[in-house]
Amino acid sequence: MRIAEISTPDYRQLHRETESHTHHPLLSEIELLIQQSESISKDQPLPQTLPSSLRQSLTRLSQLAPFPGNSFNLTVWKLSFRLWNACVDLSNAAALQSSSSSSSSSSAESIASLRHVAADMLFLARDVTGVPSPTIKSSLFYYRTGLVWHDLEKFDLASDCFERATEIISKIDAAKITDAGERKLFLDLNLARSRTAWEVSDRNLAVTLLNRGKNMLFGSPDHYKALSNQFLAFGKIALSREDDDVSLNDALRLMNESLELCEKGLGTAKTREDTMEFNSMRIKTLRFISAVHLQKGEFESVIKCVKVLRNGGNGSSDGADQHASLPVLAMKAWLGLGKHSEAEKELRGMVGNKDIPESVWVSAVEAYFEVVGTAGAETAKGVFLGLLGRCHVSAKAALRVAHRVLGESRGGDSGSRIRANVVAQLVSDERVVALFAGEAVTNERKALHSVLWNSASAHFGAKDFETSAEMFEKSMLYIPHDIENRVFRAKGFRVLCLCYLGLSQLDRAHEYIEEAEKLEPNIHCSFLKFKIYLQRKEHSCAIGQIDAMLSCLDFSPHYLSLAAHEAISCQALSVAVASLSKFLSFYISGKTMQTTEVVVFRTLVSILTQDAGSETEALNFMSQAQSRASKLGTECFFGSGETGKREQKWFALTCWNLGSRCGNAKKYELCGEFCRLASDFYSYLDTGEPGENTVMILRSLVLGVTAIIALEKQNKSTLTETQVKLAAELLVRAGKILSSLLSDGKDCIMEPELIFMYTLTAYDIHGRLNNSTFQLLVVKTFAGSKSCNYNYLLQLGIFASQSPRSNPDVSTFALNECLSALIASASPDYPTIALIIRKLISLASVHKNDTEDGDAIQKMYKQAYRIMVGLKEGEYPTDEGKWLAMTAWNRAALPVRLGQLETAKRWLSIGLEIAEKVSGLDTYRACMEDFLASFQTKVSSEAADRI
Repeated sequence: MRIAEISTPDYRQLHRETESHTHHPLLSEIELLIQQSESISKDQPLPQTLPSSLRQSLTRLSQLAPFPGNSFNLTVWKLSFRLWNACVDLSNAAALQSSSSSSSSSSAESIASLRHVAADMLFLARDVTGVPSPTIKSSLFYYRTGLVWHDLEKFDLASDCFERATEIISKIDAAKITDAGERKLFLDLNLARSRTAWEVSDRNLAVTLLNRGKNMLFGSPDHYKALSNQFLAFGKIALSREDDDVSLNDALRLMNESLELCEKGLGTAKTREDTMEFNSMRIKTLRFISAVHLQKGEFESVIKCVKVLRNGGNGSSDGADQHASLPVLAMKAWLGLGKHSEAEKELRGMVGNKDIPESVWVSAVEAYFEVVGTAGAETAKGVFLGLLGRCHVSAKAALRVAHRVLGESRGGDSGSRIRANVVAQLVSDERVVALFAGEAVTNERKALHSVLWNSASAHFGAKDFETSAEMFEKSMLYIPHDIENRVFRAKGFRVLCLCYLGLSQLDRAHEYIEEAEKLEPNIHCSFLKFKIYLQRKEHSCAIGQIDAMLSCLDFSPHYLSLAAHEAISCQALSVAVASLSKFLSFYISGKTMQTTEVVVFRTLVSILTQDAGSETEALNFMSQAQSRASKLGTECFFGSGETGKREQKWFALTCWNLGSRCGNAKKYELCGEFCRLASDFYSYLDTGEPGENTVMILRSLVLGVTAIIALEKQNKSTLTETQVKLAAELLVRAGKILSSLLSDGKDCIMEPELIFMYTLTAYDIHGRLNNSTFQLLVVKTFAGSKSCNYNYLLQLGIFASQSPRSNPDVSTFALNECLSALIASASPDYPTIALIIRKLISLASVHKNDTEDGDAIQKMYKQAYRIMVGLKEGEYPTDEGKWLAMTAWNRAALPVRLGQLETAKRWLSIGLEIAEKVSGLDTYRACMEDFLASFQTKVSSEAADRI
């Protein structure tokens, strides 16, 4: 404020008398500077050099002290007042201007510096006569300058001003001062010094100065109020700064001092207003003391304070404190004492107190629930709904309560489930829903939706689908039914569909996804419908839904892969095959995919191999895979390195296994196809060096031809020319491999049975091509290999003799080779030898055409006789021996009739010789001997006649 200039009659007279003696050059200089400050308009900034110039002039002026005469002092005094008033005007102008904070702060500091100069000037001229209380006024200048520095947070300068002011008035006897305003300066100055000391963390000095202030009360109620309020202010700061025992103890001590001053101040009160004000201060201080006790955990003390406040301090209800914080303090104290029922009473009692602000009871609900936890969820809900009935409650308050009750639980435990259920009941109340209606609470509505959604998501993650569904449904209440939010509503319906899928409530899940699709048809909706059809086992609908997914604008091939996985998990193999089949079409179109094409083919075939009736489909995809590999190149299709080799081996081995399975199941057509594909896949692995892959190619080719021949027998039909040519082509490939292995001496890596099967099938197919020369060649080749044994030769010989396209040359060769091998063995198999001899004799008999064949047959009989010589009885099969004896004897019948006596005699002799080696032919042998003797006589007689 402006300070009026001294204008007493004595002063004016003295001024006129001495005016001519006070025009000192230094004073003129100071006056000019002051005039400069006075002439600054509100739109002009304060010159930055003005404070420093005045300070320099004042420094030179101070060197003249003591000043010559009272008139000089008066001039300085007047200049000081002018400068002070100019500072007041500048401050007011600066307050009205809108400027940046930095420039405003700089201007304020400059003005404060001018005030400080004014105070120092007044201090230099304080010993002036004719002015009332010059010392008090000088001290007042410093006091007010210190307040300005304090507001600017220049605490060192403020402290200097306060200390200078204290020094000035310390020489005055306060008891002799009668003016109330001057007395108040003593206390105000002391309080100002204390506040400044507190700001620079010199708390001991601050409290000491406050205690000194107790000697400056002068029995004034206002003094008691000021000092009590300052003690309370320091106590509140100590309470809020740190939550430790030292700070809390300091806060309690300061507040007790404040309370004591209030009670003493009541004794000085002379008006009703003072009494009411002291009572209000006392109640307020008691509330803060309660808060300190609560912080310290002294809950019994809190309850006592609350009772005192509620009773008005004298056991009656007159003057009772009904402040909103009391039930909160009491509730927290009861909670601290573990008396939850008492805390609940306090909380429920707040519902009926209309004076309690919303923020207070929401905070109380939070504090109660924080301690009581899940057990207090119902109480929190009841309190909130009770508040809804008695007063207007904001959406923000409902949001805070819901968020506090839900907490940060991740879901899955019983406690979080109970809290979620309580919140679900709370937010579904019509009154609560109404709180969030309208654009004014858009942010709160979004926040509550987010809280409910996050809780539902947590329970969903914990597989608690029932609670999750309930929370998602309640969150839907807070999504407006407008076009802008249709996407969010659709998302809500989709997650509800997922929840009810988890609960296996498929009809309800279908209802939700239908609603979602109405709002926002997209791939997510189609995929969820696909999942529902799968779980319903409606496989045809699921396959149809795959086509619906393809038509979605946001379709991605990735969803076909997901669909296949879902179908496999549901054992819907046909659906998985349909999904992956669609997936393959994207590769053919040239689209780049994350999953490699070979993986899709492998997955498809793996699925189909699980079903015994799906070999035809598996063959189809295997053929496609082989075709793609041929078109793209093996490295591009299967992959490079070891990964590519593993894929090739898998396809080759799977083809072989499927071919073998079909062969065992007598599905020879499929068997042949799989084997031919297997040979192609194994060819990709063949490095040119003989090894397992080479042998597998040979096996596949041979088994493929075998399957073609077996199919003919199964269908009881004749192979077509095309089939024969195909088989021949396969055998050509197999023959080249076999010849290469045999020429390299690698026949040891092949099974003998494989070479035999090749020989047998090659004989059969080339017989259909009328290539008897090759038939004999292939059998001779086999006979010369290490894999050949008499059993294989026997089978070849019998097959060559009995097949529709028999080849006696091949049969004879094979049986002779077999017979030689058996005879040369250490322990000959005589039954087999007998069988071979019979077969050879039969072949020769059927296909004889000249005398040489007859001689050959006789040689066979004689060979049989030689074999029988030296054998034990029965070692050579008796039946075969009888057959030889009888057929040899009977062969003489025709020569006898024809008169070929020598020929007949030879056969009769052979028959008798063999009969002698066979047991059980004694009677026949006697007859044969008699007949032969008479026949020889006859022959001799006829020979003599001819002579």
